[in-house]
Amino acid sequence: MEYNVLIAEDDESIVELLTLYLNSNGFNVISANDGEAAMELLRHRKTDIVLVDIMMSKMNGYELIKAIRQENNLPIIIISAKNEDSDKILGLNLGADAYITKPFNPLEVIAYVRAMLRRYYEYGGSPGKQENALILKVGELTLDTEAFALHKNGRLLSMTSAELKILAKLMRSPKRVFTKEQLCECINGRYYENDDRTMMVHISNIRAKIEDDPANPKYIKTVRGLGYKMDSDD
Repeated sequence: MEYNVLIAEDDESIVELLTLYLNSNGFNVISANDGEAAMELLRHRKTDIVLVDIMMSKMNGYELIKAIRQENNLPIIIISAKNEDSDKILGLNLGADAYITKPFNPLEVIAYVRAMLRRYYEYGGSPGKQENALILKVGELTLDTEAFALHKNGRLLSMTSAELKILAKLMRSPKRVFTKEQLCECINGRYYENDDRTMMVHISNIRAKIEDDPANPKYIKTVRGLGYKMDSDD
């Protein structure tokens, strides 16, 4: 299966570099040099994953991510020269699945793209009694791994692809403790430097969406010094 990668980037040299590596690895590339053009392409061209720069004209990367998330949950990777923690946290909070800083290794970008597409379409899971289940249930939460949708008491929750992957990992093995590294691997296929902070943001965002009281979580519990587990007080 050939995948289509949309690059939203106003630096032509970076677009050319990414296109060279993506094409040579079997991906089709479409590109736009501003957010508005990227959004227009998304609505009229089949797109499987989006690579987004932050500093663009007309509609910047943050605005583009927000607009994309209002319509679909495609994997989104930010590639930006902005490397402050506040920039990364904002991007992830808006719905990006990963954040890569410039200058970057093109092979690392390819690894991210492959891993996210594999998990987005194949939805791999951990060994356990629910490993092959299409519907995962914990308490009031129901995750349909085929429709890629999470419901709480029948109400559809708006989740990013990264958040759904983390939940699938946790919900397939309730009570089991997963390290941050293991949860990062379910998104990216491997653990990358500085992913600890990214995972903390993802967990915080998930709790804000699924918990009645995020400060006192019922479902995702922190196991000090180890990681996280899916629990329920039911």
